[in-house]
This record gives sequence, C-alpha cells and structure tokens, in this order.
Amino acid sequence: MKYLFVLFALFSLRSFAQDYPSVIASHREHYKQDFITNTRSPLKKENLADLHFFEADSSYAVKANIAFLIDEKSFQMPTYSGDSKEYVRYAILKFTLGGQPQQLTVYKSIALSKILTYKDYLFLPFTDESNGSDTYGGGRYIDLNAKDMTENDVMIDFNKAYNPYCAYSDGYQCPKPPEENHLNLKVNAGEKKYGGTRKQLD
Repeated sequence: MKYLFVLFALFSLRSFAQDYPSVIASHREHYKQDFITNTRSPLKKENLADLHFFEADSSYAVKANIAFLIDEKSFQMPTYSGDSKEYVRYAILKFTLGGQPQQLTVYKSIALSKILTYKDYLFLPFTDESNGSDTYGGGRYIDLNAKDMTENDVMIDFNKAYNPYCAYSDGYQCPKPPEENHLNLKVNAGEKKYGGTRKQLD
C-alpha cells in the first residue's frame, strides 16, 4: 500500500510538472488579450510581440504563511506619476525563495474595496535584484484574492508577476512598491522588461 502511495505521489508531481507550463501559457495569453480589450490599455495588438516572459518555472510558485494585520491605518502609496493612492496593509506573507526565508506585505486598495467586483482584490507589488536589467526598473505586481486567504497559507506564483502600465507609457498612476517589499535576490520569473519603445506623452 505504501508503495502504491509513493507511485501515486510521483505520478502527481510529474503530471504537475508537465501541465504547469501549459497553465502559465494560458494565463499569459489571457493577459495579452486584456491589452486588446481594455480601453485604457497602453498597448495595441501590434505591440504584443514586444512582451517577453521568463520560461515557466514551478519553483517560483511558493506557499506562503499568512500573518494577518489587524487595525492597520490606511496610508498613501506614492505612484510614479507623483500622485498617491490610498491603501491599507492587509497581511504579511512569509515564504522561502532561493533557499532563503523571505517576506512580502500584501495591500488592499481602499478605492477598489468599495467596488463590489473588486472588493476581494489584493495588491502585491515588489522589487527585486533583476529590476533594471532583465525586468522593469520600477518593479512588478502580482494579483491575489482575499477569498484565497481564508486558511493560514496562500500560493504566490511569481510566474504571474506582471509589469505596471508605466512600463509601457506615460500617463498612468502606477504605485511604487514600498521599500519593505524588496527581495534581495533576482526573481527570474514572470514578465521581463518591455521590448518595445515606451510611449512618451506630448
């Protein structure tokens, strides 16, 4: 019986390893299509060829322990346009990446929390040592959902890390990842630096 269990576990791991690139490929196709359907998008269909990504790597999909933050006061998160947006620190996520313990803070937008469609939306901005060389210098974002954080842990998939609109064009209010969300290693996963020409507003 134990032998059968080990075989099943190995089969499950192999199936996950084989299917995972397909899952990420599908996610990225949806991501690209959003640029075409979103009326506020900085990119057009012909620009999508300039989007580049690291190869899917399941080692960058990590389980994080959640430490929920209670009675946090909202604060103004600066944006690259010089304005700011109101957020509240929602939870601290602790995990292992690159063989070392890491942590990131996840935030909740005050404005979006008042919209039914986005009331469970959580914002995970971060910077890492790849910024400016392989990835956008201003850091990247990951979307999470409060509904996925009902237990003590949540999955963070850095393969789904994406660039803010500011990576492609002027004219957007993209929050700057807070200093507490810098990772002292290269996160070679998710979206790379934009390969096209960044649009400058007149």
